[in-house]
Amino acid sequence: MARGEIEWKRRDEDGEKVQVRAVKSGDGWIFYHRSRRFDRWEVLDTPSEDDWLALLDGVRRRAARRLIRPEEESRLIGVIRRRFPGLDLK
Repeated sequence: MARGEIEWKRRDEDGEKVQVRAVKSGDGWIFYHRSRRFDRWEVLDTPSEDDWLALLDGVRRRAARRLIRPEEESRLIGVIRRRFPGLDLK
């Protein structure tokens, strides 16, 4: 996994496992998903609120280990607040 990538697993609406990857691109993030290990990564057009929160968790963990710039956390929080107004981020 590259420095600008964060991955996690979750379940979709049907209860199937899905792997999600967020890749840092410029000032933004591009989300990808796949259902099985050897499937191709496909772009996730509309990431869910849970995907954004999982990305924020990953950014916070990496910032604590100095693997990602610390200001990326505040930048990501701003993006999440614009997409999901009223969401309480701690």
